[in-house]
Amino acid sequence: MPHNDLPEGVHRVRRKTKNVDKFHFYAWRGGPKFWESQVRSPRDPEFSVAFSTAVKPRLAGEYMTPQMVDDFLDSTAMPQGARTQADYRKWALRFASEFADDQAKMWEHPKSRGELNEWRAKWKSSPKQHDYAGTVAVRILNWARDEGKIATHFCDRLHRIYSVDRAEIVWTEADQQAFKDAAPSWVKRVMTLACETGLRPADLVRLTRGNLESFDGIDRFRVRTQKRGRVAHIPVTPELRRLIDETPTDQLVLLVNDRNKPLRPTSASRAITRYRDRIADKLSDPTLRLQDTRGTAATRLLRAGLGLNQIANHMGWSLRYAAAVIEHYAAVSPAESAEVLDLLEREKQRREGKTVNAIVNAPDGAKRGES
Repeated sequence: MPHNDLPEGVHRVRRKTKNVDKFHFYAWRGGPKFWESQVRSPRDPEFSVAFSTAVKPRLAGEYMTPQMVDDFLDSTAMPQGARTQADYRKWALRFASEFADDQAKMWEHPKSRGELNEWRAKWKSSPKQHDYAGTVAVRILNWARDEGKIATHFCDRLHRIYSVDRAEIVWTEADQQAFKDAAPSWVKRVMTLACETGLRPADLVRLTRGNLESFDGIDRFRVRTQKRGRVAHIPVTPELRRLIDETPTDQLVLLVNDRNKPLRPTSASRAITRYRDRIADKLSDPTLRLQDTRGTAATRLLRAGLGLNQIANHMGWSLRYAAAVIEHYAAVSPAESAEVLDLLEREKQRREGKTVNAIVNAPDGAKRGES
């Protein structure tokens, strides 16, 4: 939006209301709001006075917290994923707004930790948001310290109140069948692709035939994941092959909605939730969500010949967590329990054997921990 009709630096935001649009004016992007009006370009003398007052600290040469946030948002320290960037920007601007009148060097004082905790306590009723607010704030402060914007800060290792362990929440065979019986075909495809690949929603909706490759006579998907930027190689199982073959040749991505439009990650997750709610009384857990298909997928990948370390790397899990999820899935899915548990035990023994051999074959100095 052109701002040549405003003083340099002013950030204007239009807020739609039921009856009329209003404009909010900020001293700079992420800075304090100093004016509100129905007029797009105010000419009142009071507008200029309010603006001058709002920018006085900045004009005086003080490096303010909102300026620090602006610099961070323009830096290479911002995460790469589009969704994560949007989330970071939202929370960074909230942080800047809360501490708009504070100099950046305030964070060099121990008491600032209490002020940050007081701010994020606004979201204590939503533990995930409470912790995310602190995560973004600390990321900004770490960047500022590393760049020499501030000498230090006292907000490392903030206490967290969000805790979740969904290792024992998986879509069983019965859950999947009940869901597919109730869902339309385009939603069934979301479930199938998620269960067979273990990809997060942001990666699922981007899958195309272009991700397919053949290696040693085996078809697989080659995907660079958005969250960690890792390359995942996912074997094409018989179920995946059927899904690919059923996809119209003129359809670019594998997943589309009921209007044949590409799905967004949030739309895919909401679709699963919507049809899950309709059969909640038939499911092993009424809180099942799209991401919980990853336990199913980990089991599929083990059966397809991937090792625990490969599965853990693909899922972004520890080896212990990957083994726990697969073991639990097998335990609650009788049709697969014997085979999967046998494969898991063999994989654990193989890894233990490799560890023992590595120790036995290590040089004497390495065995003693010498450098």
